[in-house]
Amino acid sequence: MMLNACRLAVIATLVLLASSSARGEAIAHPLKFFEGRTFTEGTIKIMLSKPSRSRTHGVGTVRPDGTLALVQKVEDQGKPPRERRWLIRQVAPGRFTGTMSEASGPVTIEQVSGRYRLRLKVAGGYNVEQWLTPLPDGKSARSNLTVRKLGIVVATGEGLVKKLP
Repeated sequence: MMLNACRLAVIATLVLLASSSARGEAIAHPLKFFEGRTFTEGTIKIMLSKPSRSRTHGVGTVRPDGTLALVQKVEDQGKPPRERRWLIRQVAPGRFTGTMSEASGPVTIEQVSGRYRLRLKVAGGYNVEQWLTPLPDGKSARSNLTVRKLGIVVATGEGLVKKLP
């Protein structure tokens, strides 16, 4: 069903690009935030459904060419765990692009006033937009996302991304 594809995309976008300094400002190399281990916990609300929870455990490596390779174990409420893979690279100051295993096209990310806007498309014609806001602790970010189909909001989500020691 198309809403399942939408759900996958929403949950998929709960983790990607966040980093901050002690003052909460974006730093020069935000991909390094996902180097090592990360954890995300969030809530998804799909139109006409009850909210559900999702957890994601990530392990990331920044390759010698600067590309982030991120592998995540996704645990959606009531579903078996699955794996998701990202490859993201910087293409210009404040601009990133790449792939994600559940996206039907490229992932684009841009820095806007110290926050990060992530956009991607998934199967079924769903457009996903996520905003990640680095928090002052430098080790977490708030995530807010919206999924649209034909311009109509069909799902929303919120979550917290944490860098683990």
